[in-house]
Amino acid sequence: MLENDRGRISAVILAAGLILLGAWIAWAFRARITRYEVSDSARLEITAATYPVQANVSGRLVSNHLVLGRQVEAGEVLAELDSRAEQLSLEEERTRAATFEPQLAALRAQMQSESAGGEDEKRVLNFSVDAAQAQLREAQAQAALAAAEAERAQKLRKEGIIAEAEVQRAEADAQSKRAAAENLRAALARLAPEQAVRDTDRDVKLRELAEQIAKLSADRMESLAAIRRLEYEVERRKIRAPVSGRLGECAVLRPGSHISEGQQLGVILPSGRLQITAEFQPSAALGKLRPGQRAVMRLEGFPWAQYGTVSAKVAQVASEIRDGKVRVELAVDGPPPARIPLQHGLPGTVEVEIERVSPLALIIRSAGDLVGAH
Repeated sequence: MLENDRGRISAVILAAGLILLGAWIAWAFRARITRYEVSDSARLEITAATYPVQANVSGRLVSNHLVLGRQVEAGEVLAELDSRAEQLSLEEERTRAATFEPQLAALRAQMQSESAGGEDEKRVLNFSVDAAQAQLREAQAQAALAAAEAERAQKLRKEGIIAEAEVQRAEADAQSKRAAAENLRAALARLAPEQAVRDTDRDVKLRELAEQIAKLSADRMESLAAIRRLEYEVERRKIRAPVSGRLGECAVLRPGSHISEGQQLGVILPSGRLQITAEFQPSAALGKLRPGQRAVMRLEGFPWAQYGTVSAKVAQVASEIRDGKVRVELAVDGPPPARIPLQHGLPGTVEVEIERVSPLALIIRSAGDLVGAH
């Protein structure tokens, strides 16, 4: 009886062991265990690049509108450096530039008047020539008539009709008329050369006026260039927002502080969606991580058991190693937990699901690693 009982117990134990062994073998073949690679570091970042707010020149701070967390618009003045010296020089140059235009206008009017006067003189010369030619023709006619009268008087004197005095008077009159005609001819001949001299003087004066206008125009352009340069210098002392966004970092500055050229005064975070950037060891990333893999981020300062995790997917994996790490970018997948205030700069760690394998495969790999280690 006891022998029969011991046989049944042994059979039950053997059957239970076989069942357990079969269940374990089935679990080892059919179960799936997820393997993860954990990053060395990770943080939330805005996809758009951050923009530093820097001073273009050195100077003394006179006003500061940098307030951490404030929303700013592109081109908005965030801080101003002392620019009184440049502004005084700018006002002086603007006053100087304002004097050029009236001078130029006066010279152009004078030049136009000289040109118009030359045209008027030419018309007057034409009238004078015509009048002189008419007077010359009249004088020549009178001289010819007087000469004929003198010749006739001589004939009459030879015939004894008139006295010698009459002949002498007629010859004197003819000579006087010829002299008058010669004077008119000489006066007519002088008109053209005199006009030429006046034209030459006028051309010289016009050239002088043109030179003065050119010099004043050059001085005016130089003054306008100086105004633009001074306006640029004044503008450089206004530190403006390069893009629209939120001030994510601000230096502690007070009016009167000295600002150095290139000094960073703050950082603007432009609007954009959040992404996760993580750094992995090369052995954990290269050949294992690829776009599309699921991942979770656990944030420092927000225990995952209380606040949960942030779901993500691998978006990009760098193919080059930098500073001994591989950079991986992950897209936030799905809505974040309501209790986590996601914002730029939150640090944490990322766990990327690289594969799902059976327990048997893990055992075989572990055995292979042990053999390889020895």
